[in-house]
Amino acid sequence: MSLPSLFGDGELPEELTVAELNRQAKSAVEGAFGNSVFVRGELVEFKIWRSGHWYFTLRDADASVRCMLWKQQAAGVLKRSGQAPTDGMEVLVRGRPTLWEEKGEYRLTATDIIPTALLGSKALELERVRAALKADGLLDPERKRPLPPFARRIAVVTSPDGAALRDIIIVTRTRWRAVELVLVGAQVQGEGAVASLVRALELVNRIEGVDACIIGRGGGAKEDLAAFNAEPVCRALAAVRVPTISAVGHETDVSLSDLVADLRAPTPSAAAEMAVPDRAALLHRVDGFGVRLAAGLRRRTRVAEERLARSGDRLQSALGRLVEARRNQVERLAAQLDALSPLRVLARGYSVAQDEQGRVLFHAADFPTGRRFQLRVSDGTVPARTE
Repeated sequence: MSLPSLFGDGELPEELTVAELNRQAKSAVEGAFGNSVFVRGELVEFKIWRSGHWYFTLRDADASVRCMLWKQQAAGVLKRSGQAPTDGMEVLVRGRPTLWEEKGEYRLTATDIIPTALLGSKALELERVRAALKADGLLDPERKRPLPPFARRIAVVTSPDGAALRDIIIVTRTRWRAVELVLVGAQVQGEGAVASLVRALELVNRIEGVDACIIGRGGGAKEDLAAFNAEPVCRALAAVRVPTISAVGHETDVSLSDLVADLRAPTPSAAAEMAVPDRAALLHRVDGFGVRLAAGLRRRTRVAEERLARSGDRLQSALGRLVEARRNQVERLAAQLDALSPLRVLARGYSVAQDEQGRVLFHAADFPTGRRFQLRVSDGTVPARTE
């Protein structure tokens, strides 16, 4: 039978190759789920290949999906948990649904495996927020901005009644009194803290002349720091238009706000130290610059003096040679002039007749009888008259 007879008199359906079909199916699957999902299930058929990649199946009571984890991500799981997962373990898998085009197999490409026995609901939410922030590039080191070297106005997002504000004020007044602190008060724990922090961070963007922003609070239990792990707070912090410093809790506490901020400080006092220069250290450094500058100028002056002295010696020597050359030239010219001088001729016994005006008389016709004239000889003149 022909194709038209199989499909009636209508238009023929679009023909696809197997590769084209799988390629379109892969795009549809990946586009439907985005960058990352969290899937809870039982891990079975776990295998570690010689390449270091992990292959396993994740299933629940109604369905299953084949999964794989690349070698690099597997190393991270081992580093955190100390051992590989085993069959029958309930886990939370973070990954991206996709389609293996070569075989047309649907699978989950995992990026992390977390045993649910190690996680409570809050920890699961924390991992979800971390994954979402990472997927949007908010944890990338490339987006971190440097702090200004001499901030003039710093916004401080914290509780007006907390010890963090007092510590920041003390440190900044000790190190750099020229800085202006602008308190943007916010609730830092309890119900309503997330919304309060988001409003405060949005307000920072409307304050003119702000060079940097410090967000933080003093130490407390992990439950007290929960607001700084909330996704709205982290996204609002990432949207602040000036460089940010996060100082939440004690030195050992690391919140998601710390990871999103441009710089993490272990304590509010340390955040203040990072935000402003140390006046005493700066003056000491300037003094050091002055000492090095003076030493450099002395070295340059000494070198200039030595060069000038050498130049003077060379100039004096050159001038001496020039004067000697000119003297020799003058002596040669004087000798030539002396050889051509009429006085030299007179000295050899010759004389020159001149009229009253001093003009030389050359011809016999210039001497009529009775004419008076001067006869110039080597040592003077003699009055004469033609006879």
